[in-house]
Amino acid sequence: MMSSPSDITALLVDWSKGDKAALDKLFPLVERELHRLAHSYMRKERSNHTLQTTALVNEAYLRLVDQRNTRWQNRAHFFGIAAQIMRRILMNYARDRQRKKRGGGAIQVSLSETDVVSVTKVSELLALDEALDRLAAIDERKAKVVEFRYFGGLSVEETAEVLDVSAITVTRDWNMAKAWLARELENGN
Repeated sequence: MMSSPSDITALLVDWSKGDKAALDKLFPLVERELHRLAHSYMRKERSNHTLQTTALVNEAYLRLVDQRNTRWQNRAHFFGIAAQIMRRILMNYARDRQRKKRGGGAIQVSLSETDVVSVTKVSELLALDEALDRLAAIDERKAKVVEFRYFGGLSVEETAEVLDVSAITVTRDWNMAKAWLARELENGN
């Protein structure tokens, strides 16, 4: 089903005003884009990740539906929030996995090569998440640009729309944030 961004925006506004029927009409219109966002996130995960794209979409959608006080501005705002929620789901999942890897007191007898790769990937993802949190404390907009562009797969224009800034500002923030994060990750801070 093809729809315009204004159709989605109108449904989001109606939903914000309490129209439950608008929510029922909304999901089929945004489902494909939510899958694209989730797929963008999952591409960055290890190949044998136990959380599947559809499960990530479903979990994110449930959390989006639970947003009681959000006044949706437009389609880009909705997908920006969806990207943030998906990042949080994956970070929580990675933290839980890392805790389980530590064994909770169990003795670990062997470690396969795939375990080493996945543990490294989880550690890198958590390090990026922590660095992104530090960036947010310094410059929240630059952190949101990274979140929307890298994790959410939003374009420069979509990110600019969500943040209500120019595309040039997003590009500048993106380049500065990438350099800052690379330095942080290289230094192991």
